Amino acid sequence: MDHDREPHEDGDHDHEHGDHEHGDHEHGDHGHDDHGHAGHSHGVSADADRRWLSLALGLIAAFMAGEVVVGLLARSLALLSDAAHMLTDAGAIVLALVAMRLAARPPKGGYTFGLKRAEILSAQANGLTMLLLAVWLGIEAIRRLIHPPAVAGGLVLVTALAGIVVNLAAAWAMSRANRSSLNVEGAFRHVLNDLFAFIATAVAGVVMVTTGFTRADPIATLIVVALMIKAGLELVRASGRIFLEAAPSGIEPAALGTRLAALPDVVEVHDLHVWEITSGQPAMSAHVLVAEGRDCHAVRHAIEQLLRSDYRITHSTLQVDHADTDPTVSTGYEVGPDPHCADSHGASYRPADRTAAT
Repeated sequence: MDHDREPHEDGDHDHEHGDHEHGDHEHGDHGHDDHGHAGHSHGVSADADRRWLSLALGLIAAFMAGEVVVGLLARSLALLSDAAHMLTDAGAIVLALVAMRLAARPPKGGYTFGLKRAEILSAQANGLTMLLLAVWLGIEAIRRLIHPPAVAGGLVLVTALAGIVVNLAAAWAMSRANRSSLNVEGAFRHVLNDLFAFIATAVAGVVMVTTGFTRADPIATLIVVALMIKAGLELVRASGRIFLEAAPSGIEPAALGTRLAALPDVVEVHDLHVWEITSGQPAMSAHVLVAEGRDCHAVRHAIEQLLRSDYRITHSTLQVDHADTDPTVSTGYEVGPDPHCADSHGASYRPADRTAAT
């Protein structure tokens, strides 16, 4: 559900106003759809991040090919599960690289925010593939717990130790990229989980070499499965919140609305929406009613400053109007329980309330 239009183009606030000069404060109606864009820093530093991600991809792809061969020779599910997980690592990094290129494209046509949410699609795909792979590996591990095959513990141990080194290098390379992007974070989670998987596999290899207990191999796989489920659910949940346009983590809409309503000369704030265009790029829209005869431009400026300094919101769309508080002049924006907008959304916030009122 992309915001490819101004938040009030759907008829919610389709009010007719005459021409408005920004220096003129002597009339009652001020219909502003103003945007605070100063200081934008959207997305990631693509060139630097692509280099680090490409380095991690090369390390993973080269090791994965050798691990498949050794896993088949050793008949180790743990190694094959690690190789399968590395395949998803490689796929996650490729998705991240593709999403970066798409997100860097300028807005065009109907995509007024560009393709920035391609990064979120990539993150969600990473989480879903992790969950699907976890289900398959879990079923196979249980089967091997019941009927354990012979496993070459020595090969498992050596390969796992080599895998730890490779994944440490890949994780270090990816940590140098901008992990504030959910897209990059998703790929990093893949690699980090693979590192934990190799540690578990190495422990299983030591157990098999020293005791001959071959069930250590599927047990190590189940540990990996648990880690994959945890990471996969976190990615799906985080990307789902962005697609559903939930408020960014750390921003409570009710608290924000109360703060805005407490600013000088603000009479009411309603139709308050706060969401993320993509990870690390919050946006907000609201309809703000200002006391009759007060400077609506100063109020808008104060709101934008508050959003930038306290919430890191640099993309704001504010409709600022004079409230109908003077009985001799009607602006069409009455303050009260009955909404003046045909399709008002959410709570209304007023200074006297200090709490949300519908």
